[in-house]
Amino acid sequence: MTIPKTLIGIADVYKFIVRFFRSALVPPYEWREIGNQCYAQGNQSLFLITFTSFLAGVVFTKQSQPSLASFGAESWLPSLVSQAVVRSLGPLITGLICAGKLGSNMGAELGSMQVTEQIDAMEVSGTRPFSYLVVTRIVSATLMLPILVIYADCVALLGSFVMVNAFNDSSFLLFFNEVAERITYLDVFGSLIKSAFFGLAIGTISTYAGYHSDKGTTGVGKAANTAVVISMISVFIIDLLTLQVLNFFR
Repeated sequence: MTIPKTLIGIADVYKFIVRFFRSALVPPYEWREIGNQCYAQGNQSLFLITFTSFLAGVVFTKQSQPSLASFGAESWLPSLVSQAVVRSLGPLITGLICAGKLGSNMGAELGSMQVTEQIDAMEVSGTRPFSYLVVTRIVSATLMLPILVIYADCVALLGSFVMVNAFNDSSFLLFFNEVAERITYLDVFGSLIKSAFFGLAIGTISTYAGYHSDKGTTGVGKAANTAVVISMISVFIIDLLTLQVLNFFR
């Protein structure tokens, strides 16, 4: 009896994840390469996150203001925006941007190395390519996503302040005092934990797609496309699951 390809793929993913955790917990550690990957991943995503987060804060505030004004609750605008940004909007925007940018880069990079047999050459030379290429990228993505989410939240709130200031000439200190009053520790830590899972999922999916890419000219493109699509889907699934868990504690 032939085994379906789906089950074989699930088994390969399971072995890949187990191998990652074993390699990540067993020394020697590639600290320098992890640092290089953290810098590269943060630098690659910084401009897109800045631009998108600022616009998201501006647009969300502009769309929310008329609805609150119709109920005479325009003063609640900073509170509404801050909770939306910290709880969901900031992590989701950052996760999707990193899924597209970092996922495609990791998938294409490892896919091209697999197609040109560079990974096989590293295996022969005994340089532990899995730890150097895969573990470092997954660990750096897991570390960088929470940092990028904090940055995205700040930029989005700054964009929101620009719109609130345009509406009613609110001061910078008053706006962020109202923001700080509504944000809880659960909101902040829940957002950071969620973003760490985003990074873990994006790094694992993208490196798996590239590390196991098909041979030939289409292998690199297929690996990059698979990394982006599945990473984005995983971001939405993780966001939904973490939302259910966090609502249980609220």
